[in-house]
Amino acid sequence: MSGCRKRCKREIMRFAQYLLRLITGSLHTDTVEDEMEMATVRHRPEALELLEAQSKFTKKELQILYRGFKNECPSGVVNEETFKEIYSQFFPQGDSTTYAHFLFNAFDTDHNGSVSFEDFVMGLSILLRGTVQEKLNWAFNLYDINKDGYITKEEMLDIMKAIYDMMGKCTYPVLKEDTPRQHVETFFQKMDKNKDGVVTIDEFIESCQKDENIMRSMQLFENVI
Repeated sequence: MSGCRKRCKREIMRFAQYLLRLITGSLHTDTVEDEMEMATVRHRPEALELLEAQSKFTKKELQILYRGFKNECPSGVVNEETFKEIYSQFFPQGDSTTYAHFLFNAFDTDHNGSVSFEDFVMGLSILLRGTVQEKLNWAFNLYDINKDGYITKEEMLDIMKAIYDMMGKCTYPVLKEDTPRQHVETFFQKMDKNKDGVVTIDEFIESCQKDENIMRSMQLFENVI
């Protein structure tokens, strides 16, 4: 069982590294130095400066990111189907469709059905270089499916089921069918401090910060670049 979990964790790391290579264009180049020499991108200076101020990337890094993003996505945006196709390559042992849908929505901050370069930069900035608080805020947004500022048991269960479906053979048939619901019940007992049936952002962050396993998982993307 532990071996399966380790393999799934490696696949998540591989996907994170793939995403980075995808948007930096390093799928097509040998070195970052080569890419920087070729970073003669067209961009609006004011937009680039704004992204530099809002994100944790430097101007040169943003130039590289933009060039790679345009190489892979000439339209300037990534739609959900493309995102799902990329994600499915890294979890062939299960069905990642539903989880990829939730993850896509977390990147699609303006909810227009596509992920722009700006959306990608801000999401990656948090996942790769954000503070614990920023990462937990991003995670809360992922679980808050209807974006009403609260996480319900149903929303958490939907995410949990999607994760188990994605892991596929790494969990089933070892785990029982009601395992996701049992985990949700356990999480809610810890997080729902006032027992009102929903988890607020403050309750979520407080509970996560006290959980060593969750804090370790926050470091998953830190070594990608």
